Parts: sequence; C-alpha cells; structure tokens
Amino acid sequence: MIEFGTGGWRAVIGDGFTRQNIRILAKALATKMKNEGVEEEGLVIGYDRRFLSKEAMQWAACVFAAEGIPTKLINQSVPTPMVMFYVMKYMLPYGIMVTASHNPAIYNGFKIFTSGGRDADEYQTKDIEEYCADVKEEEIREMEYSVAVESGNIQEIFPLNEYLDNILTQIDIERIRTASLRIALDPMYGVSETSLATIFHTARCSLFTINDRHDTLFGGKLPSPSAGTLKALQNHVLDHRCDIGIATDGDADRIGIIDDKGNFLHPNDILVILYYYLVTYKNWRGPVVRNIATTHRLDRLAKAFGENCYEVPVGFKHISSKMNETDAVIGGESSGGLTVRGHIKGKDGVYAAALLVEMIAVTGKKLSVIMEEIQEKFGPGYMMEKDYRFDQLKKEEIQTILFVEKRLPELLWEIEKVSYLDGCKVYFKNGGWIICRFSGTEPLLRIFCEMPEEKDILRAIHIFESFFKL
Repeated sequence: MIEFGTGGWRAVIGDGFTRQNIRILAKALATKMKNEGVEEEGLVIGYDRRFLSKEAMQWAACVFAAEGIPTKLINQSVPTPMVMFYVMKYMLPYGIMVTASHNPAIYNGFKIFTSGGRDADEYQTKDIEEYCADVKEEEIREMEYSVAVESGNIQEIFPLNEYLDNILTQIDIERIRTASLRIALDPMYGVSETSLATIFHTARCSLFTINDRHDTLFGGKLPSPSAGTLKALQNHVLDHRCDIGIATDGDADRIGIIDDKGNFLHPNDILVILYYYLVTYKNWRGPVVRNIATTHRLDRLAKAFGENCYEVPVGFKHISSKMNETDAVIGGESSGGLTVRGHIKGKDGVYAAALLVEMIAVTGKKLSVIMEEIQEKFGPGYMMEKDYRFDQLKKEEIQTILFVEKRLPELLWEIEKVSYLDGCKVYFKNGGWIICRFSGTEPLLRIFCEMPEEKDILRAIHIFESFFKL
C-alpha cells in the first residue's frame, strides 16, 4: 500500500520504500497525467542526500520516459524548495522530490508538487493512491536510463542559480554587506550548505560551517533542527562570537535558529519574529496563517496590527492555500516550516535563513534584543511538545476515546471550546490550549500545549498522559 501523509509518501527503506513501489508510483502518476492531458508538459524530479534518493529518482524517471513523458532531473542533491520553485517558474503540472525530510535515516519517500509549485493536497494524493492501487506489475514499462538521456526523454538540469537569484532579488543584500555579520551554519548533513554558503558569501558574511559532509545516517542523529539536536551549533555560535546560528533539516525546507547568546529559538519564536519584522520594519500589511498546533502569540500580534490570524489543519498545503486566499504576509508551523508572501507556495528554510539575516542587518539589533522587544510589547509565550510512540492497539484505543466517544479528562481550566478540525484541540478561556493529534509522517501521538503560566503546561500534559495511560 502506498499511502500519503501530511508530508507526502514516506516509508522505511527496504520495507515500503522499494524499487517496486517507486515504479508503481511513477506509473500511477504517469497515467494520471495522461488522463489529465498534461503529459506533454512533463515534470521535474529532484533528490536529497538520503540513502537511495538518487537511484529512486532515476528509477522513477525511467518509467516516465517509457511513457513518453518529458522528465527533467536535477542532477545534484538539492533543497526541496528548489524543486517547488522550478515547478512554479516553468508552470509544470507536477514535480517530485525524493526525500523523507526530517524523518529518521531509515526512511525515504516522495513529495509531490502540483501546478504553481504547491504541495499536493489531500484530494490529489488520494487520487494518486487510487491510481497506484490500479497499477498492474506487468503494465509497468521502463526505458534504460542512458537511452532515455540520449533520446531526450530525460534531460539532466541543475537550476541552482535560478533558485538563488530569485532569493537574492527578494533580500536586501546591500544592507547585509555593510553589517559584517558572522554566521554559523549546520546543514545537519543535508542539502542546504551550497545554497546558503553562496548567499552568505555573496553578502560578504563570515561563515562557519559544521556537519556539511554527505552522511546518509545524518551523523547518527535525527535530521531535524531542535533544541536537542543543535548543541554543537550552540557551542559554535558562542565559540566564534556569531550573530546567528542557522540549521536546516535534511531537505532544507525547515529551519532551526540559535541566537547570539547561544539560545535555541523555537520555530514559534521564528514565526513571531519574522511577522513582527515584516510589519514593523518593512511596513508590510496583511494577516498571518498558522496551523492548529502553532503558537497563538501570532494571534496577539495580528490583533495588535489590526489583522487576522487564520488557523488551518497540519500540512503545509493548508497554509499555502489559506495564504493565497487571504494574501497573508507569512504562514508557518511549529515544526519549523514557513514561507512569505511573494515567494514559493511551500516552506523554504533557505529563504527563511536569508530573511532572518537581513532582519539583523536592517534593524541593527541582535536576535536576542529583538526577541526581548517583542516579549515586552506582546508578552511571553510558554509552549511544549511531547511525542509518544505506541503500538496499533494503543493507537486504536486512543482514537476511540478522542474521536468516537469524544471523552476528555477532568481539566483544571475552564474550557472555551473543543475542536476536531485536526486531532482534538481544547481551547481554554485563559487563552491557553492543548491539542492531541497523531503524526501524519511518523507513528507518533503528539501533544502540544501553550499556557499563559509556564507551570500549567506540564500539569495539563500530565493530565492527558494519565488519562491515556501513556
């Protein structure tokens, strides 16, 4: 079974992520393109540094070539947002990125992009799943890779300059050049180093890079920028007196930040800082979009700016869709993905990093100072996320309690409302909230909680832990 989650199709290498399933998925998408009459427009495929990513790209391309679909292959590992940019710029009907993003190294997968460079929505992915189910093994044809390249059915490309030039036109490079900034970079053994090094060297920054070699095991760590995985970057920022430490996940669509004092800035803080910067310092106007598990401090900022904050389900496709609908300034999620109006329709850690560096240069203020400025004006935010692994029986038990019986534990705070938009979210009248939802990319139950009082966060989470017997 090929099943898509909130971040595309992901599976364990050698279990679900196999050559056979890759060929099935390619055949299914080829059939879908023909039925939609867009096969002659072709598609683009990119890959990251994970094990079998390049091979998987070529396996899929050989199927598309045999189906007569022109296929452009990016012939070097690249950030996911570069593929989205290429789909948007050349108005292609589809694009594919071979990646499992921030998942553990044993995973790989496919992200599918549709017209405009957007993440495929649930209707598109459901459609692809149905096409996959109809594929018969004997119907799958392949063209030998070298033959496909010679015939022009496969074209190898490397559009790095186009992607970077697009970012450079949106960033105030001249202000950065005059700021003499020092930057520490941790690509987490992923694909962002070439892109970010090019941007920051162009901007005359001093750059100190760690963990930039190709390692399909990601140094034995999860390729996800978090407080627990960025200890080395924190030390690097302090040792080299850097203005900012920047980390990106395995495919560079998410970002993690260390400030000038060596403190980890949660992705929620990054969203708050950038929305504040774009409105206060760059005089942009417009609402903000966040997913259901992201800080409500964005709501407070939007209200102060005379704007709205829109809440959507988890999955960046929902964020980009609502941004397009409302002309929002910025949209993002608490896991580190964000995008800004006028850029691509999906999350981009490379662009976000460049924008944060611009912010330091334009404001002339340290990151820590800007964060203090925001807290003084809008109050602090206290939030925590906890993940729980489980077996299938436990998952079914929790699903029954939450979504069938709709039972909740005895809570200590007055409830304003309960939402089942995505998981189960309880809103409290004191402005706090807690949500329980199953991950769309890993076998995890996730509990997020934000409260006006820090001491109440652990209390609320513990109540749900005891209720579910976790």
